[in-house]
Amino acid sequence: MKEIARLILVLTIICVVAAASLSAIYTITKEPIERAAREEKLSAMRKITPAFTNEPDVDKVTISLGRDNKGNEIARDYYIATKDNAVVGIDFETSSAAGYGGTIYIIVGVTPDGMLTGVEILKHSETPGLGTKVTAPAWLAQFKNRDLANTIWSVKKDGGDIDYTSGATISPRAVVAAVKQGLEDFSSYREEIMAGAQTFITTQ
Repeated sequence: MKEIARLILVLTIICVVAAASLSAIYTITKEPIERAAREEKLSAMRKITPAFTNEPDVDKVTISLGRDNKGNEIARDYYIATKDNAVVGIDFETSSAAGYGGTIYIIVGVTPDGMLTGVEILKHSETPGLGTKVTAPAWLAQFKNRDLANTIWSVKKDGGDIDYTSGATISPRAVVAAVKQGLEDFSSYREEIMAGAQTFITTQ
C-alpha cells in the first residue's frame, strides 16, 4: 500500500512539473510567435497595398457575414490602410478548402471602390512544384487591377480569364474561387466597411 502511495506521489510530482514546464514554455514563446505572425501578415499587406502610414491590422472593421450551417457567426476583418487622411486600400483574408492539399489561406488587397491591388498566399499545403506555383509572384500578378464585374472568375481551362499553372488546375481554381467570394462579400458590405473606415481617418 505504501509503495502504491509512493508511486502516486511521484507521478503527481512529475505531472505538476511537466505542466508547469509547458506553461512556462508557452508563456515564453507566445509573444515571439504572435509577433512573427503579425509581421508576416504586415509584410503581405505591404506587397499588395499602396503605401500606408498607419497600422492596418489594428485599424480594422469587423463585418458579420451571417451564420454557418451550425449557427456559428461568420465574421471577417477588413484591414484599413490610410495615408494623408485618406483610405488608400482595404485588405482582407479569405480561404478555400478546395486546394489539392487542403485549405489555402489568402490575403486580398482592394481599392476603396473594389479594384484588386494584389493577392498573396498566406498559408497552404499544396504539392511542391505543382500546386505551390500559385505562390509565384508572376502568377499572382495577374490578379492586380481586376475587379468583380469585369472579370470571368474562373481559370482559362474552364472558360475564364485567369491563367492556370502548367500541370495544376486544382490549386488555381481554389485560389480564384476564394478571391471571387471575397470580392463578392466586399461588394455586398462595401458601404458599411467604408463607413467604419472613416473613423480611422478622423482620429489620425
